[in-house]
Amino acid sequence: MRKLTRRELLLYLGAGLSTLTFNQLLAACGIKPTNTISPSSQPATLSQSSTTAPFQAAATTIPGTATTKEESAQTATPRPASTQAQNPYLVVARGGQPDAIVRAAINALGGMQRFVPHGANVIIKPNICVAYHTYEYAATTNPWVVGALVKLCLEAGAGSVKVMDSPFGGTPTDAYKISGIQDQVTAAGGQMEFMRAIKYVTINIPNAVNLTSTDIYDDILKADVLINVPIAKTHDLAGLTLGMKNLMGVIKDRGRLHIDLGNCLTDLNSRVHSTLTVIDAVRILTRNGPTGGNLADVKELDTVIASPDIVAADSYGATLFGMKPEDLDYVKVATARGLGRSDLNNLKIEEIPVGA
Repeated sequence: MRKLTRRELLLYLGAGLSTLTFNQLLAACGIKPTNTISPSSQPATLSQSSTTAPFQAAATTIPGTATTKEESAQTATPRPASTQAQNPYLVVARGGQPDAIVRAAINALGGMQRFVPHGANVIIKPNICVAYHTYEYAATTNPWVVGALVKLCLEAGAGSVKVMDSPFGGTPTDAYKISGIQDQVTAAGGQMEFMRAIKYVTINIPNAVNLTSTDIYDDILKADVLINVPIAKTHDLAGLTLGMKNLMGVIKDRGRLHIDLGNCLTDLNSRVHSTLTVIDAVRILTRNGPTGGNLADVKELDTVIASPDIVAADSYGATLFGMKPEDLDYVKVATARGLGRSDLNNLKIEEIPVGA
């Protein structure tokens, strides 16, 4: 290890042990340093509101916190461990326009920069299941909710934001347009992508109970960040379709999952990790889901639920329909298998009234 000059030593003592000094010590011990931040990039003092720190102990991993294969999270402005610990586990924002409630929910979780590293490849997966209903019928995700998320990702420094789904009713071209999602995504600066058959790859799922392998869309697997944006609605087989079930849209053979849905959805979600789940409950479909078609079945709640824990998000989503988390088989199985938490009474939940 190179001997420090007197001037360098004084600088480090004034600012605290910097990352460079720490890495030099590691190098002296024969351990590869984790990054190479220069002394000049570190401030001499840090206030409590500062979003950077020379060094901090590793915090407990939160489900869905953004990382990439290349550890691109290192390029984002890190949040102090003490600040992340103060973030709620789940946020419910109510009232006002979709853009406002989405922003309020994400800001309360710590901001989109908590989940989206600078330059990250982001995929947003809404529910665009059919091409024959506009968003008012609550069969497809609210387009302004999706548009707001695209904007927030780009504001956080995302390198690209793509939005995609695989409709089962009608063509993707019609579904993207009729749902209103394509217009809002384009206006926000994002890109709609058609999911092509050639891009599905067969993937083995370790520790699966039932779905040991399946064909998953390759771009989903390669994304740095996956934001799951289901609409809250009833489903004739699953009871409700929320975040966990929304990921059925990333695989080729959906019919197979309807046998032993609880274990199959848990298997799928154990392999395809949602960085962030944002449940659209601006309008919910209370009957005749998942396709609906009768405005009398739609209830306006002007609500958004957001959490890095997909099981917790789905658990709270169940309560919007007067159900308990354990009423949904896939939530019950996922909880038992450790995929996430459904004990809402023990979670730090923040409810935000946004207003009209």
